Amino acid sequence: MRRIRYSVAMSLDGYIAGPKGEADWITMDPDVDFRALFKQFDTILVGRKTFEPMVSAGRTSMPGMKTMVFSRTLRQEDHPGVQIVSGNQIETVAALKASPGKDIWLFGGGALFRSFAEAKLVDTVEVSIVPILLGTGIPLAPNPANWIQLSLKHHKVYRSGVVSLEYKIA
Repeated sequence: MRRIRYSVAMSLDGYIAGPKGEADWITMDPDVDFRALFKQFDTILVGRKTFEPMVSAGRTSMPGMKTMVFSRTLRQEDHPGVQIVSGNQIETVAALKASPGKDIWLFGGGALFRSFAEAKLVDTVEVSIVPILLGTGIPLAPNPANWIQLSLKHHKVYRSGVVSLEYKIA
């Protein structure tokens, strides 16, 4: 069975984006092998609030990955290069997870992670903590209904001060 991995950058005070979705504070550490990371996935899951800035930046997909956008308001015909999932989201992701393929990258955002984690669909939480305090923004996991127990599996400290943590969801 494929794993769903919530892999994100986060500020030290717990935000994955600024209050308006800003991500310009995220540093690209030269010691991180992004090419090797991307090769581990064949599907990326994003919510509408994460997807809209991707559209504005002209980058709605990642090379070699199928992009699935979870939204009740976006229309498929407006975004032919991605799959818009508007209903049966939990069932769709459960079927995707049970299908053959590489790991699945839950890219954003926090509310999407919360709903999939509460449905017991997420396997790992992989956070790269960027040494910055934003003060406000979009939290890593906004108000989960239940505690999400984690077990540390791996960590790495980079010269830039970025700390990567990998947790398995219990």
